[in-house]
Amino acid sequence: MGVREKTGRNDGTRVETYLRYVHLKASNPWCAAFVCWALGQAGIANPRSAWSPDLFQNSNLIWQRSRGLLKEGQVPEIGDVFGISFPDKGRIAHVGFIDQWSDKYVVSVQGNTNISGSIEGDGVHRRRRMTSSIYKVSDYIGGKEL
Repeated sequence: MGVREKTGRNDGTRVETYLRYVHLKASNPWCAAFVCWALGQAGIANPRSAWSPDLFQNSNLIWQRSRGLLKEGQVPEIGDVFGISFPDKGRIAHVGFIDQWSDKYVVSVQGNTNISGSIEGDGVHRRRRMTSSIYKVSDYIGGKEL
């Protein structure tokens, strides 16, 4: 929390650290790079990719908007990775970490967003989103049961 871009152009010391982790330079979108970097810092295997869809492989999926829970007894919770699909892009184009999950709202921590919710934001922020806006959830921590 509190990381901000230097000039608003996907740059700055911390942002560039996230991008280097996925082998990219400044000026690239970095929400997925932030998620992969954070997972890596915790010693958790991840795709090490800035391509948001890479974070949602079948082996990690636990929830999908159209189907609900995919793994018996496993609900999205703190530390899980969520993805938001954008129809104009035809894919998941923004990701972040779940802080709290409920039927109505998700509290999250996201990179490359802002207070108003842009996917092309200015820093790392905690956000509250409607659960219905989430497309998929992946579990990288492993098997949290009810």
